Amino acid sequence: MEVGAFVSPQWVPQMASSGEVLTQIQKLQSQKMISKNVELASLVPNEKGLVDAIQAGAKEVAIFAACSESFSQKNINCSIDESFERFIPVMKLAKKHKIKVRGYLSVCFGCPFEGEVPEKRVVELARCMMELGVYELSIGDTIGIAHVGQVESLFKKLKKVVPVKKLAGHFHDTRGQALANIYAAYEQGVRVFDSSIGGLGGCPYAPGATGNVATEDVVFMFHGMKVATGLNLNQLTAMNPWIQDRIGHDLPSKVSKAALAKKS
Repeated sequence: MEVGAFVSPQWVPQMASSGEVLTQIQKLQSQKMISKNVELASLVPNEKGLVDAIQAGAKEVAIFAACSESFSQKNINCSIDESFERFIPVMKLAKKHKIKVRGYLSVCFGCPFEGEVPEKRVVELARCMMELGVYELSIGDTIGIAHVGQVESLFKKLKKVVPVKKLAGHFHDTRGQALANIYAAYEQGVRVFDSSIGGLGGCPYAPGATGNVATEDVVFMFHGMKVATGLNLNQLTAMNPWIQDRIGHDLPSKVSKAALAKKS
């Protein structure tokens, strides 16, 4: 479970209290209110972010790079090459503290500023990420522009440089294609997918992008396919009213909307 991001509060004020959130969730784990089998991770863009994460007790972090120069500049204020240079001391420090590191690649299927992103570039950056030593690499459709044909094509190429068991899919549902794209990636052998409860989220540097695909919708699909997820769908949908009351607007999850309509 990803808990916050140790990024500059000047640029992303929503994440300013990530350390406090992580600490509180760790307390719940120590009180056995959350299973110790749940691994908690946090995003870090650079060495300073990792230092802050370590101080908060992080045992796993994730680094993230973009597949277009424009998005890299907008998202983390540096070039793609510079971002990878920043990752080197992060990986070194993480190894010293025995912290697992996951990798993300953003805008793998299309960029809000540059449009089409060449598959060759994504594959090469994936290779670079694995050479850094990340244990898993999440391939992101940050603006929800991917379609099934793209997903099949890109993952076929990625599998030639990254073991498929180390690949994950990260699909936003901007155009309503996330579930179809997840299924296409699953057919290519991918077994790990990022999601957010209710479809929460978005990206402040990706104009028009909606949240990550809703966890409930993904679980509903996989359970229908007889794929075990370890998640309780009823408990997931029951969380929606509580969350909606606190954020002040409806969540886009179709499965939860159907469940709530049925109850009412």
